[in-house]
Amino acid sequence: MSKLKDLKQLLYTGAYHRVEIDRYLNPDKPAILQFDPELGYLHRDHCMKDGMGGAITDGSYMRNGGHRKMINYADQPCRINTYGDSYTQCAQVSNGETWQEALAANFREPIRNFGVGGYGVYQAYRRAMRTEAKKDLAADYIILNIWDDDYMRNIDAARWIRVAWMCRDLPRGRKDGYPVHGFPWMHLRFDVASGKWEERPGMCKKATDLLRLVGQDNFYNAFKDDPVAHLYCLREGGVAPVAELEVLAEAFGVKVNLRNARTRQADAKKLHVAYGIRSTMFVVDKLRKWCKANGRKFMILLSYDVPTLQTYVKRGTRFDAEFVQFLDREKYPYIDTLPVFGAEAKLFKGSVEQFCERLYVERAGAQVFGHYNPYGNVCFANAIRQGLINWLDPKPLSYRG
Repeated sequence: MSKLKDLKQLLYTGAYHRVEIDRYLNPDKPAILQFDPELGYLHRDHCMKDGMGGAITDGSYMRNGGHRKMINYADQPCRINTYGDSYTQCAQVSNGETWQEALAANFREPIRNFGVGGYGVYQAYRRAMRTEAKKDLAADYIILNIWDDDYMRNIDAARWIRVAWMCRDLPRGRKDGYPVHGFPWMHLRFDVASGKWEERPGMCKKATDLLRLVGQDNFYNAFKDDPVAHLYCLREGGVAPVAELEVLAEAFGVKVNLRNARTRQADAKKLHVAYGIRSTMFVVDKLRKWCKANGRKFMILLSYDVPTLQTYVKRGTRFDAEFVQFLDREKYPYIDTLPVFGAEAKLFKGSVEQFCERLYVERAGAQVFGHYNPYGNVCFANAIRQGLINWLDPKPLSYRG
């Protein structure tokens, strides 16, 4: 893979090709992602060859709410809604193989799955606010599942900037078009002058507005002044403006030197993670306040990718320590699955890499980043099961009396 030189190369790489957007807009072959000006996109029914051992997985979504099809106890009243990214959606497995369905079978009550692949914590929050306003979909218990990269997605104006660079060897611009995603959405930014967080709208009001992002110069002009794009460029080893980011780092109390070529990349990552974590604190505070005002109960789950689990097992370190400390300090109800799986990995008779192979599906290109396989989803359900039982009142039917 090529090394990043500067911001222009980053944004030129991310530019949408006309054939990609034409394919997405083709009414005769609807894309699996339905455009949404606030959330970027929502899921449609799809079958993909992305499962364990190359299996074709079936993802079906309900028309009356957009949540994933419920299997177990679907005809019973539902009091639990789950929100998050693809680790909540349970990408790469079929409808009945999600951790929600494993819990539903065990609890003997349904659990709705509003996860959407690629969402950050803020986008999941926006989805929850939209959903919980509907009487037929509102739930007494709201679960927000936060995964590795979700923190940084809050501040992405368009996540495709990062995805396109991470997967820069994709066959872009071919005749049938690559199935792009990561469209502009509502996102967060911190205003240093006021010391407050801003909730900013996405730049596309309708799907055809994506055509304005076709072509290298158009994409570059749309995002060239975006400080988060600058920050990601620095994180990947490229050159980008630093003055605005230095002011941000000072406001956050994060010590970095973005002018030193030797330390710039590591320091940019440090600031990027801090920015994402601080934005997540803002989001969960908003959601907890809303839940309290509306008589709902709120729980946070923490889930993790393979590299984070491996680093935790080998070194005992974690990138999100600041957020966990925040949850403890502010007395949030949460379940941290990293030490749970870390302890199981240490007991496993084999390497941590072999342990992960048992739980995760192999990665499947830019669309899918490697998720729990059916067995992994059962393990995740077991990791959070007792915590949820203790939280629910009354307890699930299976655990009463």
